[in-house]
Parts: sequence; C-alpha cells; structure tokens
Amino acid sequence: MPEPLTLDSFRADLAACLFLEPGEVDLEESPLDAGLDSLRIVTLLERWQAAGAEVTFVDLAERTSFAQWWQLLTERVRGAGRADT
Repeated sequence: MPEPLTLDSFRADLAACLFLEPGEVDLEESPLDAGLDSLRIVTLLERWQAAGAEVTFVDLAERTSFAQWWQLLTERVRGAGRADT
C-alpha cells in the first residue's frame, strides 16, 4: 500500500524529479520553470493517484505553482470529505 500523501512526501517526490533536496523545493515556483516536463509530471501524478488523490494531468496543468498543486491534492484525497461529494 502506498504511503499517505503528506507535505513532506510531496516535497520529497518533487525533489526527486528535480534532483534537489526536499528543503530546496520552492513551493511558489512554477512546475515548468522548475524544469518538470510532461513525463515527470505523469510520473508524479501516478504516484499521487496511488496515494489516493483524485487528480488528472489537466488538473495539475491548470495550476501555476507547486503550492497550488499541494492545495489541489489535499482537497482531492479520497475520503477527505470533499465539498462536491
């Protein structure tokens, strides 16, 4: 079973794809400006979906910072009492 999605695991996932340390990830940075390409985004997306986040590639593409990604992920984790359910 995948580990639960936390801010620490989110940062670690991003850092691994960006070849950084988790503390070096700037959550206000644009994913594309940080150097993420579509293949890496899909890899992250699959990991986060396995952890219970109901998000799509388009959902992520519509947001312009890692902080916005984190907000979306926390809103869309299965069983988190979403407003639209």
